[in-house]
Amino acid sequence: MAQTAEAVREQTPPEPPPAGPGGPGPGRRRRSVPTPYLLIAPALVILALVLVWPVVQMVWNSLHSYTIRNLLPNAPAPEWNDFAHYRRLLSDREFWTILRNTVVVCVLMVGVTMVLGTLVGILLHRLSRWFSVTVSVGMMLAWATPAISASLVFRWLFLPERGLVNVALDRLPDWLVGSGWLNYNWFLEPVSLFGVLITVIVWQSFPFIAVSVLAGLKSIPHELYEAARVDGAGGWRSFWNVTFPMLRPLFALLLVLQIIWDLRVFTQLYILANSFQNKSVYLLSYYIYQQGFSASPANYGMGSAIAVVMTVMILAVTAYYLRIMIRQGETR
Repeated sequence: MAQTAEAVREQTPPEPPPAGPGGPGPGRRRRSVPTPYLLIAPALVILALVLVWPVVQMVWNSLHSYTIRNLLPNAPAPEWNDFAHYRRLLSDREFWTILRNTVVVCVLMVGVTMVLGTLVGILLHRLSRWFSVTVSVGMMLAWATPAISASLVFRWLFLPERGLVNVALDRLPDWLVGSGWLNYNWFLEPVSLFGVLITVIVWQSFPFIAVSVLAGLKSIPHELYEAARVDGAGGWRSFWNVTFPMLRPLFALLLVLQIIWDLRVFTQLYILANSFQNKSVYLLSYYIYQQGFSASPANYGMGSAIAVVMTVMILAVTAYYLRIMIRQGETR
């Protein structure tokens, strides 16, 4: 019996020493090692200079009467305007019209791009490997085309009198498409100009969506589709019950990225509109340029105020995406 008690005492681990002023007890707080923070400090400083400081400067400009006059030598400092730029925007009908155009055009561009890109991605997934790779490379060339080059090509296509689209429509029967297409100017009216703009953006954007969806489809086990087929699901039900749930995070990421990119469209509109002063064809990005640089005189404060509005819209979309990602992470 004594030997058994002895063996039990030998197997019982010793109690930890009590926590003292300098002892390593459980109640003592571990010191945080500053080395990781020191290593990332240079990167944080660079990010602050490159990203945070321009935003702070933009907000500061929007709150002051900052024009080209303040850039002259010995010019007075910009004066605080008591939110005058924002009050002017809120009471300006043109701003609300431009904001509406921006939202509508962005929704159309994002919607068509996402739907077309998804359909093309599914089609590529069902094609043979070599054909899918060939088509994907060709599409990525369109995605990699500079925005200036793509815009110039589409402007030439839709030019009056000698544009390929106008000539082709003019040669079709009048009972089918009407008449007078040869001299039609696509870049004067909002509907036609935005139609060409949406075509350019979709042509350049859908390859990235298609290739991303194709990569996501490759990661879905084929057994899930076989099980859905055994249950009698067709192509549409298989997409909603298998493909979409499995690729939901990917679709959310692509949707947010596409919204951010399309809200900031400027180069294509500038080339297509050819710097026209017709405000009915403005988007927020073009309105920023017109107020901040092209107006006479240039009003940097007003341009910054419009840029702040667009930045808030982009941050709202990003925050919504992060919220969805966090909620999905919590439910897993």
